[in-house]
Amino acid sequence: MSRKLRIWLIFLIFLNGYVSLSFELVVLRQLGFWVGSSAVITSIIMGTFLGFMSLGYFLGSSGRIAHHRIRTILSISFIVIALFACLASSFPLVTEYFVHLYRWGITSSVVQTFIFSFLLLSIGPFLFGFNTTLLSRCLHRYNTNYTGNIMAWDTIGSVLGSLLTTLILMPFVGVNHTVILIIALAAFAAIVTRPKWWTILLCVAILVPSIWINSNYVQHKNFGILVNNANSTISVSQFSDGMRILYMNGLPMSLYNPRTGQNAEYIDYLNKHFIYNIPRDHRRNILVLGAGGFTAGLNDTYNDYTFVDIEYTLRDISEKYFLGRSLPGNKRFIVQDASQYLKNTKEKYDLILLDVYSNSFQIPEGFITAEFMARVKSRVAPDGILIMNIVSSQSFRDKYSQVFDNTFHTVFPQNTQRQVIGFANPYADNDVANILYIWYNRESDDRIYTINKTPVVYDRYVK
Repeated sequence: MSRKLRIWLIFLIFLNGYVSLSFELVVLRQLGFWVGSSAVITSIIMGTFLGFMSLGYFLGSSGRIAHHRIRTILSISFIVIALFACLASSFPLVTEYFVHLYRWGITSSVVQTFIFSFLLLSIGPFLFGFNTTLLSRCLHRYNTNYTGNIMAWDTIGSVLGSLLTTLILMPFVGVNHTVILIIALAAFAAIVTRPKWWTILLCVAILVPSIWINSNYVQHKNFGILVNNANSTISVSQFSDGMRILYMNGLPMSLYNPRTGQNAEYIDYLNKHFIYNIPRDHRRNILVLGAGGFTAGLNDTYNDYTFVDIEYTLRDISEKYFLGRSLPGNKRFIVQDASQYLKNTKEKYDLILLDVYSNSFQIPEGFITAEFMARVKSRVAPDGILIMNIVSSQSFRDKYSQVFDNTFHTVFPQNTQRQVIGFANPYADNDVANILYIWYNRESDDRIYTINKTPVVYDRYVK
């Protein structure tokens, strides 16, 4: 075997490993918008990916595959990988998939993920394993001691694909352009393996539509997407009455009408009853976890606000496209995970608004635990107030609303309030609404009234 051939085979093994991990991470990122990133969802995707890859390893070792056909098979394999990378990773196509599932009445995130995995995440991973075995056979034909090198270069490609995709490409280049790169690399591998006219033609036939579908122009024109990075897909829609909606990961996160000052109903309730009526005897420290569109306390220029969110572009996008104005000087924005911020800060806050449970599709599992709530509780100043906005059944029709309520009252057993925002109908089949869980950090009295002791006449007038 010539040195040049050996280098090309090793390079293809490296490239196969790079594309496989990068493809898997991008799919996890895109599906996270619709089904979340819970351990269950991740296990389904990774299990399907690894399962079909293992099948590819096994079938690639079949003795029926003649050696002289391996280059052609590899080339076709990389072409198919490029095709499925486009189908499974392109945001517009993934969006169409979920829109149709909801139209057909398939709403379970687990079922949606299983269907997606078997339709679009079976062929690609199978071919990744298949390619690795075929490339290994080519190297072993000339040198049977290449097993370690093969495993090493495949792993190096996977590691590099993982690090570059998550740390550099998706955050700074964009998810859509990362998808284009994955497809282009698979097409490049196909052409290098079999540089024929039909290979080039098929690769161009896949690559050109992929570039168009994932272009900034198409994503902005059809979906209003302004940001598409490792954390979020952000878009803003504006209507004829002046109302603007800020979308993150395909779901509405904030509403604002610059003409009337109207916000989302729960934000208007919070502003009216908990923020704009704060006495001005001294400045209060207010913490908002989950910045959204920065509409909480938007017109309050007296108190000091700290907004914490993991999406670093959120302030710029909100000021330029959503609010249409700059935030006043009393509002600072910190780019950090909410839990990490609470762990590191020593600040106590007079009012904390926890707005990270902003929809019923993507529930941040780390933020609904008793441990996290206890961490939030520790940052509330004496006589301070904590407010959690969640989206769930107002009449406890599902397990999530019931267990969340149990968890909340385990950490906050006293001085609590549960406020349903908007029209409440406990008899409706779908009674999902914004619900505010409120805790007042004040001294508590553990007594209860009984038929034996009922000093209510004294308690009512004692401060």
